[in-house]
Amino acid sequence: MQTEFNHHIRQVEEAVAFLQEQMPFQPDVILALGTGLGGLAERIEIAFEIPYEDIPHFPESTVESHAGKLILGTLHGVQIAVLQGRFHYYEGYTTKEVAFPVRVLSLLGPSIFIITNASGGLNPEYQPGSLMILEDHLNFIPENPLRGPNNEAWGPRFPDLSKPYDQDLIAHALSAVHESALKNVSIGTYVAIPGPSLETPAETRFLRQCGADAVGMSSVPEVIVAIHAGLRVLGISVVANVNDPDNFQPILIEDVIEQANKAAQDLEKLIVQFLSTLSNA
Repeated sequence: MQTEFNHHIRQVEEAVAFLQEQMPFQPDVILALGTGLGGLAERIEIAFEIPYEDIPHFPESTVESHAGKLILGTLHGVQIAVLQGRFHYYEGYTTKEVAFPVRVLSLLGPSIFIITNASGGLNPEYQPGSLMILEDHLNFIPENPLRGPNNEAWGPRFPDLSKPYDQDLIAHALSAVHESALKNVSIGTYVAIPGPSLETPAETRFLRQCGADAVGMSSVPEVIVAIHAGLRVLGISVVANVNDPDNFQPILIEDVIEQANKAAQDLEKLIVQFLSTLSNA
């Protein structure tokens, strides 16, 4: 196990060293874009971009709606690194591999990590195409990215997740919602499941009873690594559909992507205004 972990450390260090030579500046914020949400990258004043495949040891994105690029640039005066596309446990990766890009970028100087995703609504009060700011999460992916030996230089053995999503950043996000006059934005709990199969009616009912407001197949491994690395985290989910377990309708991934695309404009407004309130704070 120690040999495998030492190999992981070397891979991270090699990716960090490579990017340090390539990147024109150290980012203040990491922004990870999820399913159907890659269009936000078009709003950025780009200074540098590179396909994941050209970065040493980065996994390969196999999901069609994930572009697979790292972009550095400026958005509303904030220097930002954008992960345009992410990796998932259901693709066959370990959670260490899923969170590898966040681990690498966390060592390049940022203080904030913003993660977005598309999810299915569990809360019956939610509407398709609405936004949910994450206040908490449930991790039902059966692996933790911190499992195994711990590198104390990266973070503590037992990181505190009593407040996984930064309260001050949530307040800034709510201010951005108000300033942008956005409707259908809520605060809730996200649950991550392994996938790739979508939920049955019984699973939907169970996840609701567990206290989750929305369900997806991503984000939590990256959040755990970001917190381990000392980053402040903001999570935003596009609620693509809402299903009633007692009147269940088929869930098609194409519909999830379509709804995520429709809500992308509201997400862009929220993130741009959030960065504005952040830079003026």
